Amino acid sequence: MNLETQLKERSHEQCELCGSSDNLAPYGVAPSDGSANQSLYLCDHCRNQLDTPSELDRDHWRCLNESMWSTVAAVQVMAYRILNALSDQDRLEMLYLEDDVLQWAQAQALNGSSSSSTDRGVSVRDSNGTILSEGDSVTLIKDLEVKGGGFTAKRGTIVKNIRLTDDPKLIEGKINGSTIVLVAAYMKKV
Repeated sequence: MNLETQLKERSHEQCELCGSSDNLAPYGVAPSDGSANQSLYLCDHCRNQLDTPSELDRDHWRCLNESMWSTVAAVQVMAYRILNALSDQDRLEMLYLEDDVLQWAQAQALNGSSSSSTDRGVSVRDSNGTILSEGDSVTLIKDLEVKGGGFTAKRGTIVKNIRLTDDPKLIEGKINGSTIVLVAAYMKKV
């Protein structure tokens, strides 16, 4: 059975991201070996969006509210990459990926570049010297007053799905519904 036939069967002849049935074709999820497990069946609109990530249409990607729950790893990987490119922290926090799927998702950004901290020349380390990566979970090791937030983040608070910044001493995370910049030295990887 060829790739397109496998993808048609798996997707029920609908775009695996938005559900459209117009102009469908296979799309390899990089790094891809060309198999159905590492490919998606996508419509023209989704393929065009993914090929020019600088012009992502936030309204179009509302479709991920449903497709991000797919059991197909390639769909989960692409949902993660799109949500990451859109900086949609709320939906990223809801998205659960197995460790191997998360590594695949983080292996490359939508623009084709690597998304690991070491490939960017930035090595972000927690209080124990452990290297942190995008999507890691960390625990606060001391109470931190959130300036402008009107609250104190308590020691032991878990911050899930962190984002790295250009500064190797800082990370971004969400606490009490607010995205804040945190000092990596006050964190411990979970």
